[in-house]
Amino acid sequence: MLAEFPDKGWTKRSINRLFQKLRETGTVDRRVGSGRPRSARMEENIDLVDDLIVSQEDKPQTHRTVREIARQTGIPRSSVLCIIKKDLKLKCFKRRRAQDLTNQNCAARLTRSWLLLKKFHKSAVDFIFFTDEKVFTVASLANSVYAPRDARKRQIAAKCLLRCRPNFSKSLMVSVAVESWVF
Repeated sequence: MLAEFPDKGWTKRSINRLFQKLRETGTVDRRVGSGRPRSARMEENIDLVDDLIVSQEDKPQTHRTVREIARQTGIPRSSVLCIIKKDLKLKCFKRRRAQDLTNQNCAARLTRSWLLLKKFHKSAVDFIFFTDEKVFTVASLANSVYAPRDARKRQIAAKCLLRCRPNFSKSLMVSVAVESWVF
């Protein structure tokens, strides 16, 4: 075997151990119960992480971050991540910031849009002037939302994925204007 597969890096001793195991057990599979026992991914830790990672039904915003769970339970952060991904089969979605619009804000925007469309006719305009603004908010990082691994983003309720901010948070606005002359 060593001469047949020289690039494998096997030793005579490892091949002898493999054949001895094959003679004793009839298979080369690991024995049941061999190896290092689980210390972090046990059933009680999985239940504990499950309770902390997802918000409770009657108490919204009660979920914890992976670091908070690790600090609170004493489970290593990497083990908490393994429990979330492999045992609980959850997938992480990042929340996005959004402006908190009231019904009054939505109605006012719709009314102004219709008025703007009625005000200008295509043939009555000599030139077109476009402006656009982008608001960069200075706020803390968005939280995460955990959902089942087979879930799609569109299947999750919008109120779970949007982190609304107040109207007057600290921000920086960048504005651009483009002009097009029609002759």
